[in-house]
Amino acid sequence: MDELLKGYEHVIESVALIPSDGGRFEVGVNGELVFSKLRLKRHAEAGEIVDIIHKLVEG
Repeated sequence: MDELLKGYEHVIESVALIPSDGGRFEVGVNGELVFSKLRLKRHAEAGEIVDIIHKLVEG
């Protein structure tokens, strides 16, 4: 994650992992929800959140 932030520090102000009850969690970038285990009803796969952030920043 550190590498991701360093590569995109000019456009990413913050990345937040927001814990919740029942093992659910959400990930937000610059205040925008980018992954929600609650909504998707599954864990993120390896590298999935990093890929989402790359697409958000480059897209």
